Amino acid sequence: MLRIQKERERQRLSRSALSRIAEMHPATVGQIESGYIGKPYASQLCKLANALGWPADRASELIDEMPTDD
Repeated sequence: MLRIQKERERQRLSRSALSRIAEMHPATVGQIESGYIGKPYASQLCKLANALGWPADRASELIDEMPTDD
């Protein structure tokens, strides 16, 4: 699971809510979360970081994979 999804869920935000706050299309947020967009634009990461309350200089950390419990 990507950190962005984990953080979004931790904050109890739906993907739709995050996309509204970040002013991005929900499908784009979903593609970034799923890893389909493997290397998002810096501007996309900054929007997501801002929407999640993360500092912009840590935006790239949002796409780091989280270890799974499997």
